[in-house]
Amino acid sequence: MTNFRAALWGEFIKARRSKVPLFTLLGFSIAPLFGGFFMLILKDPELAKKAGMISVKAQTMAASADWPTFFRFFSQAAAVGGILLFGLVTSWVFGREFSDRTLKDLIALPTSRSTIVGAKFVVTAVWSAALSLWILVLGILIGGVIGLSGWSFEALIQGTETLLLTTLLSVAVLSPIAFFAGVGRGYLAPMGIAILALVLAQVIGAAGWGEYFPWSVPALQAGMVQDVQLQAKSYWIVLGTSLIGLGATFIWWKYADQTD
Repeated sequence: MTNFRAALWGEFIKARRSKVPLFTLLGFSIAPLFGGFFMLILKDPELAKKAGMISVKAQTMAASADWPTFFRFFSQAAAVGGILLFGLVTSWVFGREFSDRTLKDLIALPTSRSTIVGAKFVVTAVWSAALSLWILVLGILIGGVIGLSGWSFEALIQGTETLLLTTLLSVAVLSPIAFFAGVGRGYLAPMGIAILALVLAQVIGAAGWGEYFPWSVPALQAGMVQDVQLQAKSYWIVLGTSLIGLGATFIWWKYADQTD
């Protein structure tokens, strides 16, 4: 346990000293900002009229300017944007050792490779959850300034639960990204896989097969496709994908020939 705490603390220090957390925070801040802009357009008919085609886009993405719709927007942002930003987080946490040429120093420590990998996964999960909570807090502030209707404690709880579940699903299906960060020995390979997963998630989801494709499940959970109720099989598929990614990553770090 002592070694795990040390490894975990080391990973958090690496993140704190890097500018990547700030970049991901700024990147995720775009979601509530644009969401608030769409809500403002829907709330103000005159502004919507001046906005022209933007108002049509806003009406397509959100039916009404109220808190339940705004909360649902956060979950959708975590589902779609999360694949890229959470994928970036995962790629950086697991790929930086190769790009910075510090892998030999890391594995030379009196800490097992499994402990190091476990600490990296914990940091990835905490980092991703913090980003989701950030857009929730920022969104609440923006919604309060706009003066959205329909505020209630029940809406807040439901919106928060949906956002956290969507974040959990999004993080779960990104465990294979950690594996490709090791195999690709850097950032590019895992980010390429993340982009490919995002594209396939959109295509397969639009084709009506999203419930069987793990990277489409978070978006369906967030309500991006109306009248779609996920069944238990979708969650089992996500769990299986996550376990495969976790297992492959642990095995690769333990047995791969680390010579770089």
